Amino acid sequence: MRKVKIIGCGMTKFGRHMDRNLKSLVKEAVTDALNDADITKEHLNGAWVGNVGQGCLEGQYAIRGQAVLRNMGIGGIPIINVENACSSSAFALNGAWAQVALGEMDVALVVGMEKMYFADRSKVLPVFTGCMDVEEVKLFLENFAKQKAEHEKTQTSEATSTQKSGTPTIFMDVYASAAMMHMEKYGTTQRQFAAVASKNHYHSTMNPKAQYQDSYTIDEVLASPVVSGPMTRLMCSPIGDGAAAVIICSEDFAKKNGVSKSVELSACCVASGQERKEGEEPTMTKLAKKAYERAGIGPEDVDLAEVHDATALGEIVAIEDLLLCPVGEGGPFTEAGHTTLGGKIPVNVSGGLECQGHPIGATGARQVVELYMHLTGAAGERQVEGAKIGIAENAGGTVSNTEAALAVTILKA
Repeated sequence: MRKVKIIGCGMTKFGRHMDRNLKSLVKEAVTDALNDADITKEHLNGAWVGNVGQGCLEGQYAIRGQAVLRNMGIGGIPIINVENACSSSAFALNGAWAQVALGEMDVALVVGMEKMYFADRSKVLPVFTGCMDVEEVKLFLENFAKQKAEHEKTQTSEATSTQKSGTPTIFMDVYASAAMMHMEKYGTTQRQFAAVASKNHYHSTMNPKAQYQDSYTIDEVLASPVVSGPMTRLMCSPIGDGAAAVIICSEDFAKKNGVSKSVELSACCVASGQERKEGEEPTMTKLAKKAYERAGIGPEDVDLAEVHDATALGEIVAIEDLLLCPVGEGGPFTEAGHTTLGGKIPVNVSGGLECQGHPIGATGARQVVELYMHLTGAAGERQVEGAKIGIAENAGGTVSNTEAALAVTILKA
């Protein structure tokens, strides 16, 4: 297997782009990545495009990548479309990495893209419902209602707002269910969820491409409208529009072409979730161990992490699954400031999904862009000083009691 390098990245600002289409967003991200890599589109041997909702939302099925990339003259090469819930572009990266590592290609483009803001907001809901087994939706909602009622008998809410935040997507209920289980099993508190959100909102003030860029205290997070269960609005990621692009190449190509700036794509591991028994190790932890072994490092070597915090609970579980802190201690670990910029292991210095935004097909690639910026010293005010190793954790969809599509990526300077 050949060593694989990341030589260029680009992304749009995430947010509400009502006046732009996916072709426009992708063109911006890919152009920036090509310029960053100092190559042209003629160097590309293949492209992988991750997207979830364009078929459902705009009727563009089957050839999404071809449709958007032809807009900027990219064609005549393999273009592979990847749809795998919120991990779509992370799986796209895995596909591209494999081809370059095996010697089938020298240079590959990876794109994550999503447009979710439309005048008719109801169009978006089926995108989320489709990220779980549709035959299990009714049963999940029935069980969730019972779980919530039992939880409220024993747990006192620390939220100070009685206002409800509209109709949540089913995935906010999925996260609320997992949050209640974590609270009951490990004693995690709603205030610790708020600490995650407050920290990420603070980080977002240093990220000009974040969808939200305002700082909130823990008490302000708890005072925001309730979305589902213990989750308040400021603990939850927004939908969004955006695109991110990553260019990878073989080490030989980088040397022959005098590439001056690159990071090593040391591990790019993916898996699918499966139902696990009580006490069984999470699939994400198994995957993280595989990634650490492939990269030749341990969790203690990681300098920063970008994890899938679709809600604040997601970040707590992620840092436990990645073995960045002991299982069950993600809440206190965060509350102690260890995951804040300047702390023991900065997590989601971008602001995370909660603030960067979550155009679902773009998130996996966006996480890699963030790590690349830190490892090349280009993260500006939020730079993690001396960062040499970064890890990204991306999880999408749900099957039974676990994530459906999982990815762990490790970059080395």
